[in-house]
Amino acid sequence: MKYCPECKADMREQTIDEVERLACEADDCSYVVWGNPTPVVAGIVEYDGKIVMAHNVAWPKHFFSVITGFLEKGEDPAEAMVRETKEELNLDVQSQTLVGAYGFEQMNQVIIAYHLEATGEIKLNEELDDYKLMEKSDIKPWDMGTGLALKDYLKSLNLM
Repeated sequence: MKYCPECKADMREQTIDEVERLACEADDCSYVVWGNPTPVVAGIVEYDGKIVMAHNVAWPKHFFSVITGFLEKGEDPAEAMVRETKEELNLDVQSQTLVGAYGFEQMNQVIIAYHLEATGEIKLNEELDDYKLMEKSDIKPWDMGTGLALKDYLKSLNLM
């Protein structure tokens, strides 16, 4: 960003609260790009006793993960995860438990993760092109993002 969206003055890097931030140069303007993380939800969806791992159309072919999504304005995170489960998998949530909140610095996000038990018939929406049902004991979590939620969930089951 070269110009301030508030007053159109030049923007420059400035140290604010001991962090380098892009801020307006004008003395009478206080616009700062704070870079706050975006809250997102993640769902470890259990279906027929197995965990649904889905493939997003934009991902490398071998990568499968849990169901994720953005919150709508004013939406409760738990309700957002129920909505995302219905939108992406066409499943109805029967129960839901908070797993935890996780920083995902690579995407500047905070992930609010849930374990959900769901029923219905899986029908993928346009965001997903494949899925697999995995035994909990076969899941190999990764060391960032939603993988951290999977680790905590599996630890709660004494599977890690």
